[in-house]
Amino acid sequence: MTKTVSLIASGDLRESANQVCWEAQREMEAALGRAIEKHGFQVKRAHAFDADRGHGFIASQREGIEVFRGIDPESPLVVAEAVWQYSHHVLAGLTSHRGPILTVANWSGQWPGLVGLLNLNGSLTKAGVEYSSLWSETFDDAEFEEKLGDWLHSGRASHETSHVRPFDPSAADRRAVEVGQSVAEKLRREKAIMGVFDEGCMGMFNAIIPDALLNPTGVFKERLSQSALYYEAKQVSDQEAGAVRSWLDQAGMTFHTGPNHETDLTDQQILDQCRMYIAAVRLADDFGCDLIGIQYQQGLKDLLPASDLVEGMLNDSNRPPVHSRDGARELYPGVPLTHFNEVDECAGLDGLLTQRVHAALGQPVENTLHDLRWSDRDRSGTVEDEVWVLEISGAVPASHFAGGWSDAEGFRQPPMYFPSGGSTIRGVSKPGHVVWSRIFVQDDRLKMDLGLAQSIELPREETERRWNSTTPQWPIMHAVLQGVSRDQMMARHKANHIQVAYADSAEDAHRAMEAKAAAAAALGMEVFLCGDV
Repeated sequence: MTKTVSLIASGDLRESANQVCWEAQREMEAALGRAIEKHGFQVKRAHAFDADRGHGFIASQREGIEVFRGIDPESPLVVAEAVWQYSHHVLAGLTSHRGPILTVANWSGQWPGLVGLLNLNGSLTKAGVEYSSLWSETFDDAEFEEKLGDWLHSGRASHETSHVRPFDPSAADRRAVEVGQSVAEKLRREKAIMGVFDEGCMGMFNAIIPDALLNPTGVFKERLSQSALYYEAKQVSDQEAGAVRSWLDQAGMTFHTGPNHETDLTDQQILDQCRMYIAAVRLADDFGCDLIGIQYQQGLKDLLPASDLVEGMLNDSNRPPVHSRDGARELYPGVPLTHFNEVDECAGLDGLLTQRVHAALGQPVENTLHDLRWSDRDRSGTVEDEVWVLEISGAVPASHFAGGWSDAEGFRQPPMYFPSGGSTIRGVSKPGHVVWSRIFVQDDRLKMDLGLAQSIELPREETERRWNSTTPQWPIMHAVLQGVSRDQMMARHKANHIQVAYADSAEDAHRAMEAKAAAAAALGMEVFLCGDV
C-alpha cells in the first residue's frame, strides 16, 4: 500500500517576493517529490498553486492555520523551502502536529531557502517541537536519499554533531575567564537597556527572547514603536541629513544612484536614510538605550527606505556624529550604538556582550550579524575548504572592510523586498581572524554556541560568482569555519543569523571566544564550543 506524505511551503508576506521566487520553489518540490516517490511514498501537497496570486506559498498566519485544518495531524509532514519564509505562517500548525515533521531546503544561494530553513528550525527548537531536517543540491545524492529513507520509515533523520562540546571554564585561559566574568558581573549589577522598535520581525519566533529569560542577564527591553522612529525622522532637517550624507561622501563611500524611485537608488532615499540614522540615535539617547533593533520589514517599509545603511553606521565606531536636538551634546561619541538587524534580540544580546568583552580585551568592538546564506567549494582553487557566504542586507560596519568606508558601495535594495528603496553597504569583509557565535532559546533557557573562523580573501572573479549566486547588492564575508563541516553547521545551528567579530590575531580570537563564553556562562547561559577550538 502506498503511504502518503503531506507537503507544505511557507512563503513571504510580500507577494512580490513570493511571485519572483515561485519557479525555484516549484523546481525544488518536483525534485524532492521524485526522491520521496523512490521510497514508495506519495506526496500530497496540502495547499494548491494560486493562479491569481502567481504562487503556491502559504503567505499568512491565518492561511497557515486554515491549511493545517485539512492536514491529517498524524501524517508525515514535509516543510519544503527554497525561499525566505515567515515561520509564524506555519508555526501554529506545526506546534500541534503529531506526525513526524521534516524541514527540507535546496542547497542553493539563489533565494534564501537555507536561511528560511534555519529560521524555521530555530523557531521549532524554541517552541519545543520535534523535527528532522535535510538539505540537498540535487535531491538524488546518496547521503540525502539514505537520510530521507530513514525519516520516511522511522520518522527521524539524524546528523553527526561531534564538533560540539560544553564550555568548561576550568579548561579555559584564566585571564579570559576573569575578563568574561567581570563583564557579566558588571552587566548584572549596572544593567542595560535593549531598545526594541517593534518586536517579531518577519515571523522570526526564534529571534524573540522572553523577558523572563532576558532579564536575569541584566538586560531589559524598552519597547519602542516604529511610528515614533518615523515621526522623529521627519523632524530631522535637510541640513542635518545632508551633513550625514556629506560625511559618508568625504569618507569615500560610493553611491550608485539613478532617477527612478521604483528601480534606482535615489539621492532622496539616501537623505531619508540619513534622517532615520539621526532619529534612531536620538531616540536611543532619549530612553538611555545601550543597543537598539529596528524591525523595518513590516510597516516601516511602506514609509521609509531600508534601515540597513542606518544599521551599518550605528554598528561602527567611525560614523557620522549625531548631536542632541539642541546641539549641545554629541550622542554615543566614538563607539558603536550596537544595532541588531531585523530586531533579532538573540543577536542583540550577543552583540552587546561582544562589544563589551572585546572592549575589555582591547580588541575591535565592531560586530554584526550575517545570514548563514550558503556555502560552496572555492572554484578559484585559492583554498580547499568549504567557504561560507555570510551575507546580510546591509547592516555590516564599514570597519569590516579593508579600506573602511572607502571600500563601501551603496546600491539600491532589491525592489521585491524593499519597495521604498534605500542604500546597502556593499563590500567584501577583510581577511582576518573571526569569532562567531549565536545565542538561541531551547528547553526554556538561553544557550550559546561559539566557534572560530577565518575570513579569507578570494579572487574578484570568485567573489563576483558568489555575489551573483546570492544577492549582489549586499555585503559579503568569505568565511571558513574552523573544524566545522558544512553539514555539521546546518545540523546544529538554531538560527538564520550568525554573529561575527574580528580579533587582531589567532591568539586574540581564541581569548575573545573564551572570554565571551565565560561571560555568557556567568549570566546563566548553557554554553557550547563548536569545532577545532
